[in-house]
Amino acid sequence: MTIKTLLKTTAAFGALLAVTASVAAQETTLTIGTVNNSDMVRMQGLTDAFTQEHPDIALNWVTLEENILRQRVTTDIATNGGQFDVMTIGTYEVPIWAKQDWLKPLDDLGEDYDKDDLIPAIANALSVDGTLYAAPFYAESVLTLYRKDLLEKAGLEMPEQPTWDFIAEAAEKMTDKEAGVYGICLRGKPGWGENMAFLGNMARSFGANYFDANWQPQFESEGWKKAVTLYVDLMTKYGPPGAASNGFNENLSLFGQGKCGMWMDASVAASFVTDPEQSQVPDQVGFAPAPCGVENCPNDGFNWLWAWSLAIPASSEKAEAAQTFISWATSKAYLELVAEKEGWANVPPGTRTSLYENPDYIAAAPFAEATLNAINNADPSITDDKPYVGLQFAAVPEFQGLGTAVGQQMAAALSGSSTVDQALAQSQAIATREMTRGGYIK
Repeated sequence: MTIKTLLKTTAAFGALLAVTASVAAQETTLTIGTVNNSDMVRMQGLTDAFTQEHPDIALNWVTLEENILRQRVTTDIATNGGQFDVMTIGTYEVPIWAKQDWLKPLDDLGEDYDKDDLIPAIANALSVDGTLYAAPFYAESVLTLYRKDLLEKAGLEMPEQPTWDFIAEAAEKMTDKEAGVYGICLRGKPGWGENMAFLGNMARSFGANYFDANWQPQFESEGWKKAVTLYVDLMTKYGPPGAASNGFNENLSLFGQGKCGMWMDASVAASFVTDPEQSQVPDQVGFAPAPCGVENCPNDGFNWLWAWSLAIPASSEKAEAAQTFISWATSKAYLELVAEKEGWANVPPGTRTSLYENPDYIAAAPFAEATLNAINNADPSITDDKPYVGLQFAAVPEFQGLGTAVGQQMAAALSGSSTVDQALAQSQAIATREMTRGGYIK
């Protein structure tokens, strides 16, 4: 073999090694199931930063509407299907699934992850026996978002703690249907995490829970009747058309277009409705706590607690790479990346104590204090009058199915295909049947 031939052979072999190394560098592909909320979509747009740091990990995104995501991940994890390596789930699923050994513990997030910086209420909700089973991407409670200009035009001032009576008065006076402005926008799309998240919280504000201390369903109680009657009345008179099809994303769009006078929903919406690039009314948005229905409103108000979080199903064989990605996506460094690209007001909220100690964030986010207060004042623990963990949901396996079935009844009442009394009676029957089957009541 001549020297020239040897050099050519060596060069070819080197090129083959380079190709082999390149293929090997991409040998781990993570399939990530996530919701089509704006913060999650933004994360996908920033993941080049992750793949540049970790060229041996490729990302395959499956982005779904909220109700469909819940169905898909629940089916996959219950059947050990193995479709996903990372799942986007919430504070409802985590403790239930972890106790079933359906999730892998997050015990290798890296030395600089700083678990102690996670807001305690959120970390506790995502842990079982002190072990973290999901890392929060963003967390939320509930706020009343309102148009300051429309409220002023109506001759009203938002109270420090609004009541539903005030909200009803304001909704009437802020409505101008000829101008395409509706006094109030609320979730109507059926689903345990859609309309029932809102209605469960609204019923609590009238003194009702999903179940009493003996697990008897409460849908025909006075509190539920007051809440759902008012809800239907408000949305029928002062809400947008087609409200029974509107969930979080649809109302976010309506509010950003300037078509809603008030909107009671997840605090995470605040950064989007105050962003000039995404909202037509960014300078006219005010923030207040969720309304009260009872006369003596408790000091902690009527909040909910939720975190969209990243978890690893037990069926995944790529736990090491999955934890690497989760650590990146829920880290302090990721918040700084979003701030650099999108501004501090747009970083995912509600997860880390240090964010609410950051003067740059506080200056950029007029909703920061209201969000943190709502999260810190949301206590989902078991109490004398309710035997379950949860505020806008009940953390028992049966709730997902019955909550969605009840949500369909509530949507029927809103659309006019049934009465409020009929919807509540049907809901009571559905819940009683499911809780009896589950052995909670005899």
